[in-house]
Amino acid sequence: MDKVNLLIAGVGGQGVILASDIVGEVAITAGYDYKKTDTLGMAQRGGSVISHIRIAPKAHSPLIAQGDVDVLLALEKMEAARWAHYLKPDGVAIVNNHAQPPMSVNLGDETYPSDKAITVIIKNVTNKLYLIDGSGIAKDLGNVKTLNMLMLGCVSHFLPIDVSIWKECIAQHLSKAILEINNQAFNIGRKEVTEILQNNRLKYGLI
Repeated sequence: MDKVNLLIAGVGGQGVILASDIVGEVAITAGYDYKKTDTLGMAQRGGSVISHIRIAPKAHSPLIAQGDVDVLLALEKMEAARWAHYLKPDGVAIVNNHAQPPMSVNLGDETYPSDKAITVIIKNVTNKLYLIDGSGIAKDLGNVKTLNMLMLGCVSHFLPIDVSIWKECIAQHLSKAILEINNQAFNIGRKEVTEILQNNRLKYGLI
């Protein structure tokens, strides 16, 4: 692996920072360098949360320039639209098909875009849109807080690092009481992307 620029976006309470911390440890354990920076906008009250992660044999500045993101992992679909302009033209967008309006929308400062508008924004940058029912699957598992591990399972397809390293690093961050269900979520995330790739289909429209 030469280098990967990953941007993780979501809202407060979705576990964006934990997910990005695990990605960083995965990179180090696999023998790579990484740099990371987090931005929290009223995160405790459901504001936008973003992590820039750069993985390479030698990583420098943690901030990723617009148009230089290889993979955008969005745990909330409005955040996918908000940060889509950071993607490369051939970048990958992995989007949780779930609306969790941030405080700015609840306060009336922003209007939540329609699914069509979100899709158009992303497709104006890349056709590689992987739409995942992450929140629905996590709810069916019995713990909506497994969403971040499920979405890490999705993104792991695009980082050529052995799954055992991912599992090892996840175990370092989670208690034994919740480890099994989070491993299940991670495995389901990998399966979701595997099925899309095997069937040679990308999901273009939000539903």
